[in-house]
Amino acid sequence: MVDIFKLYISASNDLLLERELLTRLVTELPVTLGWQIKLSPIRDKQVDQSFLIVSDLHLLLLGMDIRAPIGFEWYVSTEAGKQPILLRKTGISRTMAAENFIRTFSKYRSWADFSNLAELRIQALKYVGSAILDRSVYYKLNPQEYELLSQFIEEITGQQEKPIQNITGEIGENSVILSRERFLPKNGVLIQKDKDNES
Repeated sequence: MVDIFKLYISASNDLLLERELLTRLVTELPVTLGWQIKLSPIRDKQVDQSFLIVSDLHLLLLGMDIRAPIGFEWYVSTEAGKQPILLRKTGISRTMAAENFIRTFSKYRSWADFSNLAELRIQALKYVGSAILDRSVYYKLNPQEYELLSQFIEEITGQQEKPIQNITGEIGENSVILSRERFLPKNGVLIQKDKDNES
């Protein structure tokens, strides 16, 4: 459905804070799209291959170690013709397996580095925002949305990193976020604050 942007995030359990950040940041983008976000399973769950194959963007994060099922997710994604965005955390010690993964996958695509959550936020917003702009007709962006998103990406590119707050690493699960502009409830009532009664 063109009203929903499907984002797949490959990240192991040593990147819990990063996982949580990425599931939240899409709400910053000034578009009326809904969002469906799936992440690498941490426990004994299966990778959602069907979602990964049809995802609009695949972000692959590497921390201290390369753990299952990250390599498998990369394989499924590339077999489906996707080009995962490779992001690696810097300033940390890495296992030999992780270093080997970096060398091997550098042959296919370059790595983007981030040292903290603030850097990751800016990079991820640019990647997701640019992916939407590149296919703005497909996502049915109206001219105002296109302009606002273009301006947002331009501003965030020159933005100084702001501290990231309220990230605990306790969330970062699969999620669906729907927009009121594109999705209306069929069997219910949309609940919102009464602006006249706000204090």
